[in-house]
Amino acid sequence: MTNNKPRDVQAIYIAAETLALRSRSWNRLRFEIEYALEKGTTANSFLIQGNLQALIDPPGGTFTEIYLKELSQRTNILDISYVILGHVNTNRIDTIKALLEINSRLTFICTNPGAIALRQELDEERELKIQVVRGEETLDLGKGHLLKFIPTSTPRHPDELCTYDTKTQIVYTDKFFGAHICGDQVFDEGWSTLLGDRRYYFDSTMANQVRQVESALDKLAELPTSFYAPGHGPMLRYGLHELVNLYRQWSEAQKQQNISVALLFASAYGNTTTIANALARGITKAGVAVELINCESVEPEEIKAAIEKSSGFLIGSPTLAGHLPTQVQTALGIVLSTATKSYQAGVFGSYGWSGEAVDIIAGKLKDAGYTLAFEPIRIKFKPTEATLQICEETGTDFAQALKRAKKVRTTLNPGSTVEQAVGRIVGSLCVLTVKRGEISTAMLASWVSQATFNPPGLTIAVAKDRAIETYMFEGDRFVLNILEQGKQLRRHFMKKFAPGEDRFADVNVEDTEGGLILPEGLAYLECRVAQRMECGDHWLVYAIVENGKLLQSNGLTAIHHRKTASNY
Repeated sequence: MTNNKPRDVQAIYIAAETLALRSRSWNRLRFEIEYALEKGTTANSFLIQGNLQALIDPPGGTFTEIYLKELSQRTNILDISYVILGHVNTNRIDTIKALLEINSRLTFICTNPGAIALRQELDEERELKIQVVRGEETLDLGKGHLLKFIPTSTPRHPDELCTYDTKTQIVYTDKFFGAHICGDQVFDEGWSTLLGDRRYYFDSTMANQVRQVESALDKLAELPTSFYAPGHGPMLRYGLHELVNLYRQWSEAQKQQNISVALLFASAYGNTTTIANALARGITKAGVAVELINCESVEPEEIKAAIEKSSGFLIGSPTLAGHLPTQVQTALGIVLSTATKSYQAGVFGSYGWSGEAVDIIAGKLKDAGYTLAFEPIRIKFKPTEATLQICEETGTDFAQALKRAKKVRTTLNPGSTVEQAVGRIVGSLCVLTVKRGEISTAMLASWVSQATFNPPGLTIAVAKDRAIETYMFEGDRFVLNILEQGKQLRRHFMKKFAPGEDRFADVNVEDTEGGLILPEGLAYLECRVAQRMECGDHWLVYAIVENGKLLQSNGLTAIHHRKTASNY
């Protein structure tokens, strides 16, 4: 989905003396898994104008100029006393520097990890005014705006901080309860239509750290609240209680998985974190729980406990001057002394020039008798869209291997008459194809059925652990290629593909919007996803047919016959 609107800043008062400045990216590249829906996003910032003024979460550097222009039209930047940081990342530093150039008297409010990161990022001679909060502090801005601070550390953002205004009863939740979607809508009217985007955001950013998510939910539940103001997407007012309950349900579902993976990492510039999140997304898609562990912000006992309850582990590291960071060395030592040799293992990392860290970890694991489930992932500088897809598919393969080792089976008894009866439901054999920029992928599908006459529509059941599932959200386009009976094209797509392997090698294809046409098929349909519904281990996708063609007028549709319900 694309939108050619230029980036802008939407300014609107959302409560008494409270201004929202929503920096809007109408089209967002898939530079991280969480942005993969490509619906754009908003970087939400807020200005509370009491007798003293506080600015919450200024946006990244790509917005610095237009953001400061919009801000200066609403207030004199010299009158701002505080900048509150929900978390510190490199994207915000340019805007923070620009604010300091105008107003050097600013006091920054953040957690201790945030203060450390802020000093490292700015690295200037000037003395920064930083007020470190640990959870008991308050800040009185006047006019009734008494702010309370709620540290909500997570592995991904150890410096995470939420802020509560007692006058407006707004909770500024930063990374919690967001959604990457851009539009004019400030609040969540029609909140149920946004649930797909909010669920995807949760699955991409929160599902691998549910223990910390539940802790944050408990802290926020104590506050009388008018609405939540997250760092991305619409404000959460109308569907607040429903989404909070869903966060708890989704978190509990992750905890109930009977297989888990310990994913340990450290990151110098955020690139190794991005790889870790892509791997975690692939693992959770396959129905395996992940415990994300930032080695820079946990005690050794936590690492040991996570390893002991897991069925496998992954370790990721940047390379610093040809070596492992100290925290990763410590974590590796704990792994070697705790994990049994039967554990599935994997290694990944990013680097700038040499990349020895990945090889060091892989070598020590092999020397200790561990078997690596995949070739170590070494990515130079920032991961690309293609490498993120490979990481996600690698995570899914890793999880599937764990499930096979644990012999996880369907709820039906293999060989039972019920399973055999369900297996007699047949469907046409098709190849579903998707093309998005440099990414193209395909899936052999037989759970396909016509659903509507007007408009012409169909349903497809897509397993949650399929790579193509990421590209089957509302508004996405794809091509459904219907195969012909007796032809060998099906054999090509029946094989198991390695992560990142070209699904269309040696296959004749034609490009069209959203997907690829297989000219050797019986027919094809160009479709647009209208809805999707979660159904157990599958997503049921309803799509509108927008174009199509019969390629072989005398051919018969290939049919997939199964013996049991668990036989694909």
